[in-house]
Amino acid sequence: MAYTRIFAVLLMILAITTTGFITSKPNKAKNLKVLPKDISDEKLDSIMQTYNLALGVCCEFCHAKDKKDPAKTDFASDENPVKEVARKMLSMTIDINKKYFNTDPNIHPAYLNVVKCVTCHRGDAYPQ
Repeated sequence: MAYTRIFAVLLMILAITTTGFITSKPNKAKNLKVLPKDISDEKLDSIMQTYNLALGVCCEFCHAKDKKDPAKTDFASDENPVKEVARKMLSMTIDINKKYFNTDPNIHPAYLNVVKCVTCHRGDAYPQ
């Protein structure tokens, strides 16, 4: 009788912990080279939206169209050369923020918002 209860409790614990792994949403981001690889989808989407606003552009400015379905965007592709320029610009702002403004070592420099794209771009993809 006692073994049955112990077995039932262990089975319930196993079921609960396994369910957490099964229902957790995998990160959809692929080919991240500058931003943290463990970034949540929500945080990534938020950051990308700030880039759109800061430069006055849409996703296809940096990201290539999907070859199989041109109505979609292939976010992982490196085919659009502007994407590499964006990575270099992001690395530059991360370096500036890390060097001059990072007072908390627990915060990833990509999440610092002191110097950001809008600081220079101000809604213009090609500022003077």
